[in-house]
Amino acid sequence: MIVTISLLVSAALAVYVYLTWNFNYWRQRNVPGPDPRPLLGNFPSLLLRHRTAMDEMGQMYSDYRAKFNFVGVFNIRQPRIFVTSPALYRDIITKHFRSFGDNEFAEMTDVETDPLMGRNPFLLTGEEWKAKRAEISPAFTASRMKTLFAIVEELASRMTQYIEQNQHTALEAKDLAAKFTIDVVSSCIFDTDAQSFSEDHGEIPEMARKMLEPSFSSLLIMILRSLCPKIAKALNIGMIPKPVESFFTNLMKEAIRYRETNSIKRVDYLEHLISLRNKKEITELDMAAHGVTFFFDGFEASSLALSFTLYELGRHPAIQTRLRTELVEASNDQGSIDYDTLLELPFLDQVVNESLRLWPAGPFLSKRCTEPIDLDLSPTQQVRIEPGVCAMIPVWAIHRDPECYTDPDTFNPDRFSPETGGVNPYREKGCFLPFSEGPRQCLGMRFARMLVKRGLYEVVKNFEFSVDSKTEHPLRMDPKVFLTAVIGGIWLNFKPVVTK
Repeated sequence: MIVTISLLVSAALAVYVYLTWNFNYWRQRNVPGPDPRPLLGNFPSLLLRHRTAMDEMGQMYSDYRAKFNFVGVFNIRQPRIFVTSPALYRDIITKHFRSFGDNEFAEMTDVETDPLMGRNPFLLTGEEWKAKRAEISPAFTASRMKTLFAIVEELASRMTQYIEQNQHTALEAKDLAAKFTIDVVSSCIFDTDAQSFSEDHGEIPEMARKMLEPSFSSLLIMILRSLCPKIAKALNIGMIPKPVESFFTNLMKEAIRYRETNSIKRVDYLEHLISLRNKKEITELDMAAHGVTFFFDGFEASSLALSFTLYELGRHPAIQTRLRTELVEASNDQGSIDYDTLLELPFLDQVVNESLRLWPAGPFLSKRCTEPIDLDLSPTQQVRIEPGVCAMIPVWAIHRDPECYTDPDTFNPDRFSPETGGVNPYREKGCFLPFSEGPRQCLGMRFARMLVKRGLYEVVKNFEFSVDSKTEHPLRMDPKVFLTAVIGGIWLNFKPVVTK
């Protein structure tokens, strides 16, 4: 009995030492910061999910913003710097890119255990990232976006029909936006009709839900990957469920086979991947990975942006009316709008930018140091940041910083008016970077903006809408979801615009 107790105590002590042995890291370097807790580090919400990362990081940002450019923190047991200066945020992703070229989440997966996610450029590092980005970049040129616009326009009309058929009941904004964006990206990538607006929609929307669905198992995988990456790799534990992985791989194979068998010519993302295969001999698995990357980035980020913009317009009828006037006046004789005109509408751009400021898709970024660099902790002290240490950047807190924005919690598109310089003054200060910046800026930014703006055009021009009482106010973010998500949903009531 005594031996058993001794072994248990020794094991517990060994675990405690393993989890805390590095907690003197920042003290030894005279870097201030909050005290970490064993296993939880400084961000217990990332594991316990009892509080949102926005709240936790927002509090830390407020506590240290006026004193230091960053503080020393721990994610579980790994030392990190937590950025409290918008200017340093800007410099890390631009001027200091050579020292912070990789994303932290790259360590969460690899191509052996996660064939699809492991090939995502967001998670790749070094030369491998450069090669994959070079493969994808030509798919997002302005000329290709203009060609894809016709597909987006055709599918947007389904959203109008769906709202008309359900106008007597409140609709959930994220669900509505996701139906639209899933249909668009499925068509552009897999040349497949996802049928998201039909009552018995196909498998693609269901697989998309499973790919993003938060679960206890996904949390355990993240913990295991963080604490014991070699064990996770040996157990062949991936981030994407195997049935989902198989579905999208087979979907890509079938899309390629059907298009080539029937000699179909269509300028879309699938056409780019087939051309890439013929030129560089990439595998069908590489093609499927590129497709899933585009699918995930295209539908989820765009649907979040569209749903939150609809929410803000539903809360602010005067702004909604003002935007509708701009959209109607810009419409052509066929009652639609062309690509160039849509992207040049100033107030629409302001509305989208203000929504992206208030509701960024992800609450934070984390960039891994790859080369030693000295950063200014304060005007009188520099600190050497070593390779492997990550810089955690609280995007949500920076976008709502009262030092950067007047009335930061107020939806005010006019703060980005052309007369005041649009977004440029805020980008220069490092406090408006919804798609990041620099060499690793989001590749799908142009497509996402086009998708959101065309979705808004379709809804705002054709319907007046308001927030239903089922929607909680203020909105409560879901701590169990990594991306920005609302507890209870955003419910909107629609009625057709009466043309005078």
